Amino acid sequence: MHILALHGINLNMLGQRDPAHYGTATLADIDAAMQRLADELGVRLACFQTNHEGQMCERIHQAHREGVDAVLINAGAWSHTSVAISDALAILRCPVVEVHLSNIHAREPFRHHSHIAHVARGQICGFGADSYLLALRAAAAFGPCARHPR
Repeated sequence: MHILALHGINLNMLGQRDPAHYGTATLADIDAAMQRLADELGVRLACFQTNHEGQMCERIHQAHREGVDAVLINAGAWSHTSVAISDALAILRCPVVEVHLSNIHAREPFRHHSHIAHVARGQICGFGADSYLLALRAAAAFGPCARHPR
């Protein structure tokens, strides 16, 4: 089973920005924890981060061509603004799990709406770095078939 974890805008700054909302773990810490869990679960994990919306869309298109089995995505602020990323995710024929470190529903009103939610199988938020591990467990539970319905 091949799972792709996508990290969006500003997530390369984790551990350096607003620890009250995002914690102190760096993106490298999160990727390493996910890799340990992926090894334990017997799944292959690839991670990708970009601050460029077009690059994120291109990586999603590549995931479609590769036939990945599931995608985890923390698009950061793009979750609330990017129809382009939403449209790219809609191309996928595998489950998408939306991830957020903070509880977006307990924050500023503009964060309450996600353009990704309608194309995601589910959303995990509010558990800090553990949100990623919970999302990885959920994605692995979907099984190896890349053609799951949302």
